Amino acid sequence: MTSSDIPTCRWGIITTGLISSWFVGDLVMPRTDAKANHIIQAIGSSSLGKSKDFAEKLLKDTEAKPALYGSYEEVYQDPNVDCIYIGSPHGFHKRDCLNAIAAGKNVLCEKAFTLNAKEAKEVFAAAKAKGVYIAEAMWLRHRPLVADLRKLLYKDKAIGNVFRTTSDFQMYLDIAGLPSTSRYKDVSLGAGSLLDIGIYPLTWAILTLEADAPAQREMPTIKAAQSFVDGIEVTTTILLHHPSTDRQAIVTSSTERAYGATPASSNTIATIDGTDGFVEVEGHVPSHPRSFTVYPKWTGDEKPKGKKYDYQRPQQGFIYEADNTALDLAAGKKESSIMPWSETIRVLEIMDEVRRQGGTKYPVD
Repeated sequence: MTSSDIPTCRWGIITTGLISSWFVGDLVMPRTDAKANHIIQAIGSSSLGKSKDFAEKLLKDTEAKPALYGSYEEVYQDPNVDCIYIGSPHGFHKRDCLNAIAAGKNVLCEKAFTLNAKEAKEVFAAAKAKGVYIAEAMWLRHRPLVADLRKLLYKDKAIGNVFRTTSDFQMYLDIAGLPSTSRYKDVSLGAGSLLDIGIYPLTWAILTLEADAPAQREMPTIKAAQSFVDGIEVTTTILLHHPSTDRQAIVTSSTERAYGATPASSNTIATIDGTDGFVEVEGHVPSHPRSFTVYPKWTGDEKPKGKKYDYQRPQQGFIYEADNTALDLAAGKKESSIMPWSETIRVLEIMDEVRRQGGTKYPVD
């Protein structure tokens, strides 16, 4: 397939932080399996200097040079931009999404999509009224690893009937030592482990315990607890139970402890138990899976031997959501079938309930 046979998406990038650098870095990396052509058409930051530095670092070897702006609004108004990628902190997502939508732009917005389900509904209503595409950039859901794992679990029944998933995300932040100006200490911006990293183990639970398409998925029952430092949630533990299947999940997140793995090594980031075996998903952290191993039922003293499925590649994994967005736009869709609006709202409703039980309240609630 030649480049002329696949759709092209011209991206406008909002913010020049770490997550945006990962997204852009993936899109400009050479590939042999491209499903779409991606052009970084425009970059917007809080200053022109930041946009120039970003482009110099990541795009100096690209043939097409992006338009560089010292504001977000200039990107929204650029007629050559097909879709806006929003990489700002989640406390600003509602604002940035609504501004892009008002300009008539399609949007791919980082997770967590907004601070709560109420905000997400407002954004989706605006997108529907304007007739533009918008989707939450939960890149984990777009990975081939996830599709293959779900096939093994629910079509091939590789481990029998799934009954439990556990997943944990840890990273260390010295909350007590951070300045009050840090976004990690600002509840109005969604500070805490849940929306920042807890959404990933929650997503592993959803992806591995729910066989149905998003539109048919039920709301699990939820039990949750949270702990705090200086009024900021630092540890969340969630128990999920799906009444129709009796499947359960233990989902945890914490900013009180770092992982032991280096970026080049792997932890077990999720475990899925079934009646005839189990699966361990490996990666640096739950947002960066690299492989999974399928094991037979563990009945003896020693861990049985398993079959490993490896998905390591040069890109980090943002390319899959970018490809699917480009394909959606080419097909005239207004939302993603992988992460439809209803699923974004449901996940936020789960996290809203976790925060209600745990004691985290945002001003926008």
